[in-house]
Amino acid sequence: MDADVTDSAGPPSDPGRPAGDKPQSRSQEESVPGGPAPGDGGDDPVESPGTAGSGQEAGPTGEPHAAGAAEAAEAAGSGAAEGGSDGSGPAAAGPGGSGPGAQTWADRSKDGAVVARRRRWLRWTALAASFLVLVAAGVGWWVYKKLDGNITTDTSAAAELKAYEEERPTPVVMDARNILLIGSDSRAGENSEYGRDDGGSQRSDTTILLHLAADRKSATAVSLPRDLMVEVPGCRTADDKKSRERFAQFNSAFETGGTACTIRTVERMTGIRVDHHMVVDFNGFKEMVDAVDGVEICLEKPIDDKDAHLELPAGRQTLNGEEALGYVRARKSLGNGSDTERMERQQQFLGALVNKMQSNGVLLNPTRLYPVLDAATKSLTTDPGLDSLRDLYDLVRGMRDVPTDQVQFLTVPRQPYRQDPNRDELVEPDAGELFRQLREDRPVAVVPADELEEARQDQERTRDGKPDGAGSESPTPTPTYSGSSAADDLCKQ
Repeated sequence: MDADVTDSAGPPSDPGRPAGDKPQSRSQEESVPGGPAPGDGGDDPVESPGTAGSGQEAGPTGEPHAAGAAEAAEAAGSGAAEGGSDGSGPAAAGPGGSGPGAQTWADRSKDGAVVARRRRWLRWTALAASFLVLVAAGVGWWVYKKLDGNITTDTSAAAELKAYEEERPTPVVMDARNILLIGSDSRAGENSEYGRDDGGSQRSDTTILLHLAADRKSATAVSLPRDLMVEVPGCRTADDKKSRERFAQFNSAFETGGTACTIRTVERMTGIRVDHHMVVDFNGFKEMVDAVDGVEICLEKPIDDKDAHLELPAGRQTLNGEEALGYVRARKSLGNGSDTERMERQQQFLGALVNKMQSNGVLLNPTRLYPVLDAATKSLTTDPGLDSLRDLYDLVRGMRDVPTDQVQFLTVPRQPYRQDPNRDELVEPDAGELFRQLREDRPVAVVPADELEEARQDQERTRDGKPDGAGSESPTPTPTYSGSSAADDLCKQ
């Protein structure tokens, strides 16, 4: 019967398909999207009557709806695009999305969220780091400008020295540095509590010639007594007049012609070219001591000096800024009341200050170095060659690695002035030899006073025990001077 023949033959033939062609099954279309197209003459299996109903809804004639075919084609195309040319990704999985390396659309959504969060975190981290860098740079610049602005430049001294350039000594060793440190005794401003202000006049209370060796392996600080009688050149005064050349007390040079006159006096006396100078006042000295949390000293006897505002017990103790200032300035109530003993105390205290700064790592710790630099720069008046923080840092860096036992302090050889025992005069040829050693950047031997005295006595006994002319062929010994070093413990002396 016709009806039976139709049912067994499957769906009626497509009017648009050539005779003999067989329709391709849906499973073949999905699994081989790039295979032979319908009607290309390939040998396709006959689709069973139930195939159309397995993935799509059949129409009245047994064929899938056009919408279903479109959806299948779109899914196949999307899978190919996602999988890429190497067959990886979702399209590489078999029908239904199963198989090795399969990834569902739900999994892809989770991975995308993680990547997005990670990118947001990286962006915020980069922004935070950039902000911190900008803040740090801003703070660093502010600190630098603040410290740099604290320093006062002495341009008048530079101009005065330039006018007398022809008479100044010529440097012998170029890399060595000679710096004149002047402690001002001005009572003006915040220093008024330490005495009467005579119209702003001032003298150099302490003057030290600091020699830094060219190799930066040693530093020698030579104290120049304020009462030393020297030749003071004619200098330009504050009222733009010129003083006469005279033989006078050393610290009067500062009162007459300021820093420039003091430098010219030192250069004339020593033959040493002064490369830089610093003037420090009382208040700045106090703040520097407080910035390092005090300096330790040792006293053999208690001190009670009303003029120096100082009252201290005997023994080992740490002085704050106010106490330290009184200690280095005290004169009448300590020892024999001479300026000689006061200079020795100043040298010992400066040595203890250097030792404190190096042993406590102040020079290597920015948080501890800042208050020291702040106090120092606020109290400093320097020449144009040292009037910036960078210049001062280079100077400090040069001294940072000098061993404390090679930071030496001494006083220029002197004795009571013959015409006035209250004044001093140089001892020659000892003073001249010391100046020559510094000028030529040669080492200076410094020992404690008691050891030097013992060495001299031994030398005299040896010389007295020899016949005349004996030992004359031995080389001349290196001159040795009485002094101290930053490594000395004041309580063990």
